[in-house]
Amino acid sequence: MDIDSKTPESATSVTEGVTENKDADSISKTMEQLDIGEPSSCFKRKPVIVIVVGMAGSGKTTFLHRLVSHTMSSKIRGYVMNLDPAVMTLPYGANIDIRDTVRYKEVMKEYNLGPNGGILTSLNLFATKFDEVIGLVERRADELDYVLVDTPGQIEIFTWSASGAIITEAFASTFPTVIAYVVDTPRSSSPATFMSNMLYACSILYKTRLPLVLVFNKTDVAQHDFALEWMKDFEVFHAALDSDHSYTSTLTRSLSLALEEFYENLKTVGVSAVTGAGMDAFFKTVEASAEEYMETYKTDLDKRRAEKHRLEEERRKENMDKLLKDMEKSRGETVVLSTGLKDKKDDKSKMECDENEEDEEEEDDYEIFSENGDDDDVIDEDEDEEIASFRF
Repeated sequence: MDIDSKTPESATSVTEGVTENKDADSISKTMEQLDIGEPSSCFKRKPVIVIVVGMAGSGKTTFLHRLVSHTMSSKIRGYVMNLDPAVMTLPYGANIDIRDTVRYKEVMKEYNLGPNGGILTSLNLFATKFDEVIGLVERRADELDYVLVDTPGQIEIFTWSASGAIITEAFASTFPTVIAYVVDTPRSSSPATFMSNMLYACSILYKTRLPLVLVFNKTDVAQHDFALEWMKDFEVFHAALDSDHSYTSTLTRSLSLALEEFYENLKTVGVSAVTGAGMDAFFKTVEASAEEYMETYKTDLDKRRAEKHRLEEERRKENMDKLLKDMEKSRGETVVLSTGLKDKKDDKSKMECDENEEDEEEEDDYEIFSENGDDDDVIDEDEDEEIASFRF
């Protein structure tokens, strides 16, 4: 009844809608057959992972404490993780703490290590179970906005170790990840120290292949305007080096020209972990970096993952082809794999057989000699012993 009462226009629209639905279904079926879809189905846009790194004494832990306080006061849903096994006390409460899993001092005693070796080994042990950490964060992903990660004071232990790479890639393959490099602003007032920090920031950017935010800490002691000016205008930076005519200043001058392109795409923010200045600007910069991650870095990550998968498939196919060729040569017969042990056993048994044959030959010679001695009555016993010793 209802269908008959429809106008021609409505019937036409219904027909077009059915046709569009059929086209959509066919497209979706084709996509499923071709396995085309999101490169990482388990990837989540939230929460954003913020990994805080920096030189010893730059104020990473204090800065993270201020971030935790800001998230609580601003009603931002945060999750805190501590990856420093050697820290004695934390000014903030950590949801996941490496010290609950690995005992730093016991690792030093058991493996006879120093402080840095103990930290590195503790981080390696923790990285073996990091998939469980990712699982914990995934279960609470819908309830979180940020995951704040504190790293060891020795920056090289995290940035240049296998465990640090495993942890960083595990985060980056599941959530948007941003690296926050904390700089001690008062100490960077020297051009040589400033250039050292910039080189390390550049190395971290190319090592992790993740968005990098340069955080100038301790702005309550010294403002970071001079650093921004040095990054924008290399002539001003060269003017600060005019008083120094050493080889270091010449090298620093050349490096400032090489890093000019690196400065253009670098996000910076000035903060004070003590007063809390610049926290809002920091979180805005992190959000912009997360968007950049989704647009640029995630695409590169998916390409690298696809390339790795392709290489694994090629290697698997090559091994299968080799196996099929071996099966064709054997013609379905049982093939005994040579591990080298059988050859050694054969050689050993052969040597034993040769020794037995030599012993038998010696016994035969001795018997022949004895028979000849019995037949010859002219030779006495003394001569017999001399001849026997001579023959042997």
